[in-house]
Amino acid sequence: VRSTSAAARGEKLRIAAVGVGNKGWDDVQQMASAPGAQIVALCDVDSTFLDRAAVDFAKAATYRDYRKMLDERGKEIDAVVVSTPDHMHGAISLAAMSLGKHVYVQKPLAHNLAELRRMRDVAAEKNVITQMGTQIHGDASYRTAVKLLRDGAIGKVGEIHSWIGKSLPLPATKRPERGDAVPPTLDWNLWQGVAKEHPYAEKLYHPFAWRMWRDYGGGILGDMGCHLFDPLFGGLEFKPPIAVKSAGPKNLPDTFAPDTEVTFTFAATPYTAGETTLRWTNGSHTPDASRAQLPAGVALPANGSFIVGEKGVMVLPHWAMPTFYSNGAAMDLKFESAGEVNHYHEWVAACRGERRTSAPFSYGCPVTEAVLLGTIAGSFPEQQLRWDSAGMKFDEDAATAMLHREYREGWRPAGV
Repeated sequence: VRSTSAAARGEKLRIAAVGVGNKGWDDVQQMASAPGAQIVALCDVDSTFLDRAAVDFAKAATYRDYRKMLDERGKEIDAVVVSTPDHMHGAISLAAMSLGKHVYVQKPLAHNLAELRRMRDVAAEKNVITQMGTQIHGDASYRTAVKLLRDGAIGKVGEIHSWIGKSLPLPATKRPERGDAVPPTLDWNLWQGVAKEHPYAEKLYHPFAWRMWRDYGGGILGDMGCHLFDPLFGGLEFKPPIAVKSAGPKNLPDTFAPDTEVTFTFAATPYTAGETTLRWTNGSHTPDASRAQLPAGVALPANGSFIVGEKGVMVLPHWAMPTFYSNGAAMDLKFESAGEVNHYHEWVAACRGERRTSAPFSYGCPVTEAVLLGTIAGSFPEQQLRWDSAGMKFDEDAATAMLHREYREGWRPAGV
């Protein structure tokens, strides 16, 4: 993979950030703290966030429209960070990569599978440095879990349970018939971007409530799935699922169901005892703790996974070290931490030619693919959907039709 010429020139990596509010603000600050990094451009459709970021990065150029930023400043930018709502990830990162820019894109990498596949292909064609924004990937807990799974600490794996112990509240069950006045700080047209045009509504979309709308987010599975699936793909070398099945309830026409249960089936790998099932639950759907071989008085964490192997069970909390049990007792298993890596600094260093990223698109796209398959399954409860990843199709035509989205005129990304 080619690195930017910044390192060769002895200069800093020139980074543009698209989306600088909320999580995007954290991303900008993390990137700016990396050795050899410089924030040269800021872009956000909301001037409230943009103006605040400009205070800390006074020398950076500011834009509302990422397209104008790339047109005017493309030659002054080496790399782009994409931290917008999910529905804009694909369009922005594809535009940046088409110009040869390295990209760091928040999870999930894309809002639909057609964009995701195109992102994977363009990243390879343009030979750019990529990273999926799952900062826990560099945390010692997940890195240690991956190493222990690969080392056979619990033997070959047969089943997995992953869960988030909460629901994301629905801002509404359907779109309002009438809109509200758009705040003067917000460019609502640019915020909608690739999505269908709808009237602005206060507190229903921007800045916090977009995740549960099918046009913009992926529900709580879209929000958290890439995090929890990450050590499973890393430790067990999963490829995209071969089948997926939702236990319901069915997604609503405009929103995702707040509580979900989806079972994924993965083909055998050298680390599994054959085909492996992964049961995802959140909210009122809960993991089956009786499968975790826990000692009396020990409970599962609020969020995480447990992985059932031949020798015992690994319980992996979200943001804590794994613990191990077998037949109702703690396993006598001693291990060392695999250490921590700053996920942001790793990408900056890789763009400068100093190392490789550990969650490039070649790795992150299959993880995101699994998540997006789960969001589609929510529209077909109790129906087993077989998935042909190479052929990009389900055995159900109505599900295959959901691999793409309808684009507003002028917003379709090239090649999608």
